[in-house]
Amino acid sequence: MILVTTTPTVEGYAITNYLGIVFGEVISGVNMFKDIGAGFRNMFGGRSQGYEEELMKARNEAILEMQQRAEAMGAHAVVSTDVDYEVLGADNGMLMVTVSGTAVQIARRG
Repeated sequence: MILVTTTPTVEGYAITNYLGIVFGEVISGVNMFKDIGAGFRNMFGGRSQGYEEELMKARNEAILEMQQRAEAMGAHAVVSTDVDYEVLGADNGMLMVTVSGTAVQIARRG
């Protein structure tokens, strides 16, 4: 699988070719029962496991989508990766996760 890093370089490797910006996007609906449980946790304190799991799942799917797009371009890695989160919908019932980075080809320094 394609290496993904938030740094602009890959230690021990030289970037030999910049292939362009690559993206991954996921929009996920939030379940009504998770909303009810989160509302109780907001009143009484504590973490919302349902939302945390949904966020983690959406983030992982967006990164995987970005990796697949980079691989289709012939990339070996994605550098300078950024992850953004947004709540969408009239009732804030949708979560959007977008990731972006620069697809590159690399070669081991030697």
